[in-house]
Amino acid sequence: MKIEAANPQPRGPVLIVDDDGSLATLLSSYLAGHGIESHVSRNVKESLEAVEQRDYTMVLLDLGLPDGDGVDLTRHWRQEHRFPIICMSGREDEADRVMGLELGADDYVVKPFSLREMLARMRAVWRRTDAIRSPVTRGKHPRAYRFDGWELNLNTRRLRAGDGREVALSPSQFNLMVMFLGSPGTIVTREQLIERTRAFDDVFDRSIDVQMLRLRRKIEADPKRPAMLRTERGAGYYFDALSVEAIWD
Repeated sequence: MKIEAANPQPRGPVLIVDDDGSLATLLSSYLAGHGIESHVSRNVKESLEAVEQRDYTMVLLDLGLPDGDGVDLTRHWRQEHRFPIICMSGREDEADRVMGLELGADDYVVKPFSLREMLARMRAVWRRTDAIRSPVTRGKHPRAYRFDGWELNLNTRRLRAGDGREVALSPSQFNLMVMFLGSPGTIVTREQLIERTRAFDDVFDRSIDVQMLRLRRKIEADPKRPAMLRTERGAGYYFDALSVEAIWD
């Protein structure tokens, strides 16, 4: 029982998008053995139809599909959906991994991989997804947060400034913003920040200080003298916006 509590299971199915039928079947069978329902799509067309028909708790997406590019599919889904995405690919190039993560993938797995490793990565992503929700709103979330003229859309993961321009956020930066905006004024330790933004084999610098500096450069008028993402010396960071408003559908 303790092991299950440490390894959360989704409330809905997982979508496996891969044209390798033997791998998809093997992965689906393995997940079923661990109590995880999954559906299989072989191409872009099938996967788009599947997402329109069902609510998925995660998508395992092969980047090399016969009728399109999985990178384009990741970009499309990130504009309309919040489900986590783990990219699967035989591409070992760092540039491909960076592109997948920058476009909104929550993790990137290089083929061939072990089924046990994939399950561990899935559970880690679910834990991170759950951790960025505040305890009060867990199980439901606002559509967006507004603060000091900015708006962060949680469904599309887009950050828009007061002048209308869009600011791109990496997955880690998006998670940081959701966490800070969900509890403005609350000090968050570096350890908590690392846990809530951690990804397996992350190609980015894992220093939280570096992550915070990059985020400040995107939203602060003067990153060297931040007015919103503030440092509490010896404790951590907190969000000090003049006002944070949650927008609910």
